Amino acid sequence: MSELKHPLDVYMRKGVPRIWCSGCGDGIILKEFINALNELKLDMDKVAVLSGIGCIGRFSGYTNTDSFHSTHGRSIAVATGVKVARPDLTVVVVSGDGDLFAIGGNHFIHAARRNVGLTVICSNNFNYGMTGGQFGPTTLLEGYTTTTPYGNIENPLNLVYLAAAAGAVYVARWTTYHARLLRGAIKKALQKKGFSFVEIISPCPQQYGRRNKMENPIECMKWLKEKSVIQNRIDPAKAEVGIDKIVVGEFVDIEKPEFTDLLKKKIDFVQEKLRKKEG
Repeated sequence: MSELKHPLDVYMRKGVPRIWCSGCGDGIILKEFINALNELKLDMDKVAVLSGIGCIGRFSGYTNTDSFHSTHGRSIAVATGVKVARPDLTVVVVSGDGDLFAIGGNHFIHAARRNVGLTVICSNNFNYGMTGGQFGPTTLLEGYTTTTPYGNIENPLNLVYLAAAAGAVYVARWTTYHARLLRGAIKKALQKKGFSFVEIISPCPQQYGRRNKMENPIECMKWLKEKSVIQNRIDPAKAEVGIDKIVVGEFVDIEKPEFTDLLKKKIDFVQEKLRKKEG
Protein backbone atom coordinates (compact mmCIF):
# COMPACT_ATOMS: atom_id res chain seq x y z
CA MET A 1 0.00 0.00 0.00
CA SER A 2 1.50 3.31 -1.10
CA GLU A 3 2.08 6.05 1.47
CA LEU A 4 -0.40 8.91 1.33
CA LYS A 5 1.25 12.27 0.73
CA HIS A 6 -0.09 15.78 1.01
CA PRO A 7 0.20 17.61 -2.36
CA LEU A 8 2.14 20.44 -0.70
CA ASP A 9 4.67 18.16 1.03
CA VAL A 10 7.21 18.92 -1.69
CA TYR A 11 7.48 22.48 -0.36
CA MET A 12 8.28 21.46 3.22
CA ARG A 13 11.42 20.01 4.80
CA LYS A 14 10.92 16.56 6.25
CA GLY A 15 11.49 15.72 9.90
CA VAL A 16 11.71 19.31 11.16
CA PRO A 17 9.57 19.82 14.30
CA ARG A 18 7.27 22.84 14.39
CA ILE A 19 7.70 25.03 17.46
CA TRP A 20 4.79 27.45 17.11
CA CYS A 21 2.17 27.61 19.86
CA SER A 22 -1.42 26.51 19.27
CA GLY A 23 -3.32 29.34 17.62
CA CYS A 24 -0.20 31.17 16.43
CA GLY A 25 -0.80 32.88 13.11
CA ASP A 26 2.64 31.91 11.77
CA GLY A 27 1.30 28.53 10.69
CA ILE A 28 -1.31 30.25 8.50
CA ILE A 29 1.41 32.43 6.98
CA LEU A 30 3.49 29.35 6.16
CA LYS A 31 0.48 27.61 4.62
CA GLU A 32 -0.43 30.55 2.40
CA PHE A 33 3.20 31.07 1.38
CA ILE A 34 3.59 27.50 0.15
CA ASN A 35 0.16 27.73 -1.51
CA ALA A 36 1.44 30.81 -3.36
CA LEU A 37 4.59 28.95 -4.45
CA ASN A 38 2.46 26.07 -5.66
CA GLU A 39 0.02 28.23 -7.62
CA LEU A 40 2.83 30.20 -9.26
CA LYS A 41 4.70 26.96 -10.08
CA LEU A 42 8.01 28.54 -9.11
CA ASP A 43 11.18 26.52 -9.58
CA MET A 44 12.15 25.58 -6.02
CA ASP A 45 15.81 25.56 -7.03
CA LYS A 46 15.43 29.26 -7.83
CA VAL A 47 13.82 30.35 -4.56
CA ALA A 48 15.77 31.44 -1.48
CA VAL A 49 14.05 32.09 1.86
CA LEU A 50 15.79 34.03 4.63
CA SER A 51 14.68 34.94 8.13
CA GLY A 52 15.93 36.58 11.29
CA ILE A 53 15.45 35.97 15.00
CA GLY A 54 11.98 35.49 16.45
CA CYS A 55 9.15 32.96 16.37
CA ILE A 56 8.62 33.41 12.63
CA GLY A 57 12.39 33.14 12.17
CA ARG A 58 11.98 29.35 12.10
CA PHE A 59 10.16 29.81 8.79
CA SER A 60 13.28 29.48 6.64
CA GLY A 61 14.05 26.10 8.17
CA TYR A 62 10.62 24.72 7.32
CA THR A 63 10.51 25.52 3.59
CA ASN A 64 12.15 23.12 1.18
CA THR A 65 14.18 25.88 -0.46
CA ASP A 66 17.69 27.22 -0.19
CA SER A 67 17.43 29.10 3.08
CA PHE A 68 19.36 31.02 5.70
CA HIS A 69 18.53 31.86 9.32
CA SER A 70 20.42 35.10 9.94
CA THR A 71 21.40 36.93 13.10
CA HIS A 72 19.00 39.37 14.75
CA GLY A 73 17.99 42.21 12.46
CA ARG A 74 20.23 41.21 9.57
CA SER A 75 17.88 39.16 7.40
CA ILE A 76 17.47 41.89 4.76
CA ALA A 77 21.21 42.64 4.73
CA VAL A 78 21.98 38.97 4.03
CA ALA A 79 19.17 38.76 1.49
CA THR A 80 20.53 41.79 -0.35
CA GLY A 81 23.87 40.01 -0.68
CA VAL A 82 22.12 36.92 -2.04
CA LYS A 83 20.18 38.97 -4.60
CA VAL A 84 23.26 40.87 -5.76
CA ALA A 85 25.25 37.64 -6.14
CA ARG A 86 22.37 35.75 -7.78
CA PRO A 87 19.89 38.18 -9.32
CA ASP A 88 18.21 35.26 -11.08
CA LEU A 89 16.82 33.99 -7.77
CA THR A 90 13.48 34.82 -6.17
CA VAL A 91 14.70 36.03 -2.77
CA VAL A 92 12.19 36.14 0.09
CA VAL A 93 12.62 37.48 3.61
CA VAL A 94 10.10 36.27 6.19
CA SER A 95 10.62 37.76 9.64
CA GLY A 96 8.92 39.52 12.54
CA ASP A 97 8.13 43.10 13.43
CA GLY A 98 10.93 43.24 16.00
CA ASP A 99 13.58 41.75 13.74
CA LEU A 100 12.65 43.85 10.69
CA PHE A 101 11.75 47.18 12.28
CA ALA A 102 13.67 47.44 15.55
CA ILE A 103 17.27 46.30 15.21
CA GLY A 104 16.80 45.76 11.45
CA GLY A 105 14.97 48.99 10.68
CA ASN A 106 17.72 50.72 8.71
CA HIS A 107 18.28 47.66 6.54
CA PHE A 108 14.58 47.71 5.64
CA ILE A 109 14.57 51.40 4.78
CA HIS A 110 17.62 51.31 2.53
CA ALA A 111 16.73 48.07 0.74
CA ALA A 112 13.37 49.67 -0.11
CA ARG A 113 15.09 52.92 -1.13
CA ARG A 114 17.44 51.04 -3.46
CA ASN A 115 14.53 48.95 -4.77
CA VAL A 116 16.41 45.69 -4.27
CA GLY A 117 14.42 42.82 -5.74
CA LEU A 118 13.28 41.25 -2.48
CA THR A 119 9.90 40.09 -1.25
CA VAL A 120 9.68 40.96 2.45
CA ILE A 121 6.91 39.36 4.50
CA CYS A 122 6.45 40.62 8.07
CA SER A 123 4.58 38.65 10.71
CA ASN A 124 3.45 41.45 13.00
CA ASN A 125 2.28 40.16 16.39
CA PHE A 126 2.76 43.46 18.29
CA ASN A 127 5.37 42.12 20.70
CA TYR A 128 8.57 40.11 21.14
CA GLY A 129 6.73 36.83 21.48
CA MET A 130 9.73 34.50 21.62
CA THR A 131 11.66 36.29 24.37
CA GLY A 132 8.91 36.95 26.89
CA GLY A 133 6.27 39.24 25.38
CA GLN A 134 8.03 42.59 25.71
CA PHE A 135 6.70 45.65 23.87
CA GLY A 136 8.24 46.57 20.50
CA PRO A 137 7.98 49.16 17.71
CA THR A 138 4.54 47.93 16.60
CA THR A 139 2.90 47.41 20.00
CA LEU A 140 -0.45 49.18 19.90
CA LEU A 141 -0.99 52.34 21.91
CA GLU A 142 -2.34 51.26 25.32
CA GLY A 143 -1.42 47.65 24.52
CA TYR A 144 -0.41 45.50 27.46
CA THR A 145 2.85 43.54 27.43
CA THR A 146 5.29 42.24 30.05
CA THR A 147 7.18 45.55 29.88
CA THR A 148 4.09 47.77 29.56
CA PRO A 149 1.89 46.33 32.34
CA TYR A 150 -0.09 49.59 32.60
CA GLY A 151 -0.46 50.11 28.84
CA ASN A 152 1.95 51.20 26.12
CA ILE A 153 2.49 54.98 25.82
CA GLU A 154 4.45 54.88 22.52
CA ASN A 155 2.77 55.31 19.14
CA PRO A 156 3.41 52.26 16.93
CA LEU A 157 5.15 52.38 13.59
CA ASN A 158 2.83 52.30 10.57
CA LEU A 159 4.73 49.66 8.61
CA VAL A 160 2.97 50.09 5.27
CA TYR A 161 3.45 53.87 5.43
CA LEU A 162 7.15 53.40 6.14
CA ALA A 163 7.53 50.90 3.28
CA ALA A 164 5.77 53.19 0.82
CA ALA A 165 7.72 56.27 1.91
CA ALA A 166 11.01 54.38 1.59
CA GLY A 167 10.26 53.39 -1.99
CA ALA A 168 8.69 49.91 -2.11
CA VAL A 169 6.97 49.05 -5.39
CA TYR A 170 4.33 46.83 -3.81
CA VAL A 171 2.85 47.31 -0.33
CA ALA A 172 -0.03 45.41 1.26
CA ARG A 173 -1.38 44.56 4.71
CA TRP A 174 -3.64 41.67 5.63
CA THR A 175 -4.32 39.59 8.71
CA THR A 176 -4.20 35.85 9.18
CA TYR A 177 -8.01 35.94 9.22
CA HIS A 178 -7.88 37.06 5.54
CA ALA A 179 -6.02 33.93 4.42
CA ARG A 180 -7.10 33.84 0.77
CA LEU A 181 -6.56 37.55 0.25
CA LEU A 182 -3.19 37.17 1.94
CA ARG A 183 -2.22 34.42 -0.50
CA GLY A 184 -3.09 36.69 -3.42
CA ALA A 185 -0.91 39.47 -1.99
CA ILE A 186 2.04 37.10 -1.53
CA LYS A 187 1.66 35.94 -5.14
CA LYS A 188 1.69 39.54 -6.39
CA ALA A 189 4.68 40.40 -4.22
CA LEU A 190 6.67 37.42 -5.48
CA GLN A 191 6.11 38.51 -9.08
CA LYS A 192 7.04 42.17 -8.64
CA LYS A 193 10.31 43.50 -10.05
CA GLY A 194 11.72 45.34 -7.07
CA PHE A 195 11.19 45.64 -3.32
CA SER A 196 7.78 44.33 -2.28
CA PHE A 197 6.36 44.27 1.23
CA VAL A 198 3.47 42.38 2.80
CA GLU A 199 2.59 43.04 6.43
CA ILE A 200 0.54 40.34 8.13
CA ILE A 201 -1.18 41.04 11.43
CA SER A 202 -0.69 37.69 13.15
CA PRO A 203 -2.12 36.76 16.56
CA CYS A 204 0.16 35.79 19.44
CA PRO A 205 -2.37 34.24 21.84
CA GLN A 206 0.16 33.27 24.48
CA GLN A 207 2.07 36.50 24.97
CA TYR A 208 -0.04 39.33 23.53
CA GLY A 209 -3.58 38.01 23.29
CA ARG A 210 -4.08 36.87 26.87
CA ARG A 211 -2.77 40.20 28.17
CA ASN A 212 -5.18 42.15 25.97
CA LYS A 213 -8.57 40.59 26.74
CA MET A 214 -8.24 37.81 24.17
CA GLU A 215 -8.09 34.67 26.27
CA ASN A 216 -7.66 32.17 23.43
CA PRO A 217 -6.89 31.96 19.68
CA ILE A 218 -10.58 32.12 18.76
CA GLU A 219 -10.90 35.48 20.53
CA CYS A 220 -7.83 36.72 18.64
CA MET A 221 -9.40 35.75 15.31
CA LYS A 222 -12.71 37.35 16.26
CA TRP A 223 -10.85 40.58 17.01
CA LEU A 224 -9.13 40.52 13.61
CA LYS A 225 -12.45 39.83 11.87
CA GLU A 226 -14.43 42.52 13.69
CA LYS A 227 -11.84 45.30 13.64
CA SER A 228 -10.46 44.91 10.10
CA VAL A 229 -11.63 47.30 7.38
CA ILE A 230 -10.57 46.74 3.75
CA GLN A 231 -9.56 50.03 2.11
CA ASN A 232 -7.53 49.35 -1.02
CA ARG A 233 -5.48 52.12 -2.63
CA ILE A 234 -5.78 54.61 0.19
CA ASP A 235 -2.85 56.74 1.30
CA PRO A 236 -0.71 54.41 3.46
CA ALA A 237 -0.33 57.26 5.95
CA LYS A 238 -4.04 56.80 6.70
CA ALA A 239 -3.87 53.00 6.95
CA GLU A 240 -4.06 52.90 10.73
CA VAL A 241 -3.65 49.95 13.05
CA GLY A 242 -5.22 50.35 16.47
CA ILE A 243 -7.17 48.53 19.13
CA ASP A 244 -10.49 49.50 17.51
CA LYS A 245 -9.58 49.56 13.80
CA ILE A 246 -7.19 47.73 11.50
CA VAL A 247 -7.03 49.02 7.92
CA VAL A 248 -6.08 46.26 5.49
CA GLY A 249 -5.69 46.06 1.74
CA GLU A 250 -3.27 46.81 -1.10
CA PHE A 251 -1.83 50.31 -0.95
CA VAL A 252 1.03 50.52 -3.49
CA ASP A 253 1.55 48.75 -6.83
CA ILE A 254 3.98 50.64 -9.09
CA GLU A 255 6.93 49.99 -11.39
CA LYS A 256 10.43 51.42 -11.32
CA PRO A 257 14.00 50.22 -12.09
CA GLU A 258 15.27 47.41 -9.87
CA PHE A 259 18.63 47.67 -8.11
CA THR A 260 20.43 44.61 -9.50
CA ASP A 261 19.39 45.53 -13.06
CA LEU A 262 20.86 49.00 -12.58
CA LEU A 263 23.97 47.49 -11.00
CA LYS A 264 24.52 45.20 -13.99
CA LYS A 265 24.15 48.09 -16.42
CA LYS A 266 26.65 50.14 -14.46
CA ILE A 267 29.15 47.26 -14.31
CA ASP A 268 28.78 46.68 -18.06
CA PHE A 269 29.28 50.40 -18.68
CA VAL A 270 32.46 50.55 -16.57
CA GLN A 271 33.87 47.39 -18.14
CA GLU A 272 33.27 48.77 -21.63
CA LYS A 273 35.06 52.01 -20.72
CA LEU A 274 38.02 50.05 -19.35
CA ARG A 275 38.19 47.93 -22.49
CA LYS A 276 38.27 51.05 -24.67
CA LYS A 277 40.93 52.61 -22.45
CA GLU A 278 43.11 49.51 -22.58
CA GLY A 279 42.60 49.16 -26.33
